[in-house]
Amino acid sequence: MDLPAYCDDLGKRARAAARTLATVASERKNHWLMESAAALVKRSEEILNANARDLALATEYGLNQSQIDRLRLTPDRIQATAQGVREIASLPDPVGKVLDTSIRPNGLVVQKVGVPLGVIFFIYESRPNVTVDAAALCVKSGNAILLRGGKEAIHSNTAIHKILQDCLLAAELPADAVQLVNPDREIVGHLLKLDRWIDLVIPRGGESLIRRVAAEATMPVLKHYKGNCHVYVDRAADLGMAERILVNSKCQRPGVCNAAESLLVHEEVAPAFLPRAAVALRARGVELRGCSRTRDFVSDVLPASDADFAAEFLDLIISIKVVEGIEEAIAHIARYGSGHTETIVTGDESAARRFTTAVDSSAVLVNASTRFNDGFELGLGAEIGISTDKIHARGPCGLQELCTYKYIVRGDGQIRE
Repeated sequence: MDLPAYCDDLGKRARAAARTLATVASERKNHWLMESAAALVKRSEEILNANARDLALATEYGLNQSQIDRLRLTPDRIQATAQGVREIASLPDPVGKVLDTSIRPNGLVVQKVGVPLGVIFFIYESRPNVTVDAAALCVKSGNAILLRGGKEAIHSNTAIHKILQDCLLAAELPADAVQLVNPDREIVGHLLKLDRWIDLVIPRGGESLIRRVAAEATMPVLKHYKGNCHVYVDRAADLGMAERILVNSKCQRPGVCNAAESLLVHEEVAPAFLPRAAVALRARGVELRGCSRTRDFVSDVLPASDADFAAEFLDLIISIKVVEGIEEAIAHIARYGSGHTETIVTGDESAARRFTTAVDSSAVLVNASTRFNDGFELGLGAEIGISTDKIHARGPCGLQELCTYKYIVRGDGQIRE
């Protein structure tokens, strides 16, 4: 295969599709979304059969249990994915939305109007349901997308892509609006040079992938860095609530980016909370790595290193530190956190305000699981990633974050003196 020519053709066709999508009415895009949701459910057997082929090869590719869980599709997960597509259809279209209007002293009417970014190159690993989320968000926001999933999900992604393209053709929308890229690693390097055709690249995977993309890309990069998420149990916490939030944050799906990796506990409640938290976590197979004060309250906890406090385990492992108070918790998060998601469990509103104001992460929660930093859960329908950047987009990236804006200025003959 002539890789440069292959990549240039992908980009050129995506650009042509994006130009068409930018002018498509909301009703047509929503029709495609609803038909796609129905087709995903109706043709779920095709998807599950393809997913079974990927799962059969998972150990050959060296995937661990958390990665296999991200790869696995079930009827319920397909239903949930389809519901996310329906929710995207129900959301307001950001394309053409007037964000601001002003009238200048000379009579010029100035409008700031939402427009698509253009062509999105999306690189992701393992999770085939993300294929649907990304395609749905991009088409609804008027963007074409190049989907480069990992080889471990190639059969699942191919089956899903076929369904989405069939629905695009049926809706008389450009099939090239959603293209599946060959998973050859060399192709990524070629596409990252095509700023002529591609407007934004979004890498969603391991830190090494993201650093490579950030180093090589000739177009802007929306980075989805690691999620070292914290649960802080304050001295005013309801300990029963804290236990439920901790267990859900850590254990519901330990291999995802918004799962908790670190537990911080106020020293006043540590003697009461840590033993019960250890029992609850160990019952679910979690390995505990704690500071010296943690090991004073719970036996058989492994010593935690600086590397443990900074780690995104993506597994049933958690780091634990007893802190003197909220200020030490905030400082610990600033030092070791990744800017992704943190939560405080407290009944003290002043502590909640201090935490939400001082902690600099894409989402800061009060008395709720870290698992809620998710596009679907926050009402975005789905997300194409959770950005830990601060410019252009931050947190779950949905329709709004896949648009930019332009100024439309109307006059009646004004000229500049």
